[in-house]
This record gives sequence, C-alpha cells and structure tokens, in this order.
Amino acid sequence: MPKRRILPYVLLGLINNKGELSGYQISQEFKNEVGDFWHASHSQIYPELARMKDDGWVKDKDDGKSTYYLITDLGHQVLRSWMEEPLQDNEELFSLKLYFVRDGNDPLLKILLKQELQLNQEKYAHLQDRLQEVFYNETEIKNNFGHYLILTRAIEREKNHIEWLKNKL
Repeated sequence: MPKRRILPYVLLGLINNKGELSGYQISQEFKNEVGDFWHASHSQIYPELARMKDDGWVKDKDDGKSTYYLITDLGHQVLRSWMEEPLQDNEELFSLKLYFVRDGNDPLLKILLKQELQLNQEKYAHLQDRLQEVFYNETEIKNNFGHYLILTRAIEREKNHIEWLKNKL
C-alpha cells in the first residue's frame, strides 16, 4: 500500500498560517521553520501546489512578479479534517499538526497532546520490556554494549517526551 502523501497538508498549513505565500516563500519555510522536522524539495512543492489548485484547495494571485497561493474554504476544511485525524505512531505528524495549531485555546491542542502522550507511554513501556528481555544481566550488557546504549537512550528520549507532554497538558 502506498504511503499517504503528507505534503499537501503541510502546504495548506503553511499557507493558512501565513495568509498567502509564493512558491519561493514556501521553499524558504522548508529551509527554516518546518525544515527542523519535515523536508520537501523545490521540485515536489510546485507540482503539489498545481494539484491543490486543481482540487480547489488553494487559489493563486499573480502580482506580475510572483504568484501567491491562498487557501480556499475547501482547503481550510481539508486541513482541519487532516489535523483532526487520530495520531498514529508517527512523531513527525504530531510535530506537523502541532506546528499548525495557531491558537492555544484550540480544543485540538489538548487532543493532540493526549494522543501523543498515550502513544509515547505505550512506546516507553515497550522499550522498558525490551530492556528487561534483552539485557537481563551484566554479561548481556557487556557483550552488547552499543545496543544497550541505544536502547537506554531511546528509553530516556521517550521518558523526556512524556514529561514534556504532561507538562504541556
């Protein structure tokens, strides 16, 4: 089964947050803010914008120098529907959806944080179980020390993320 395309939703979110953006400005967003947790190449952006325009999600405005993209009412509906889809075990989608929440009082914010907390608590429990299963004595740790370090680092990462989520809730 092909992986679902996320780029259209990222583009909708960016345009929604800024009001209007040119293709160049969108590319710059991927080099700066969004680029910290999501990547898209210049060659992916323009064809996707064209598809989104054909689908009625965005419209364009040409000022003679640049073409700017604006989100339509349908685009707003599509973006919100995507943001309201339950999170799966995919940290990137949590970060993206969280990035596009503009209002701290948006009820979706609490929903996303709770969903992510649940997912991370499950992952944390799984990693703790793996640690006990694989590294049940000092010999196993000593003979597979790199693996042990990676696993304990993953446990720490999840623990820190869980604390951050609880703090934000």
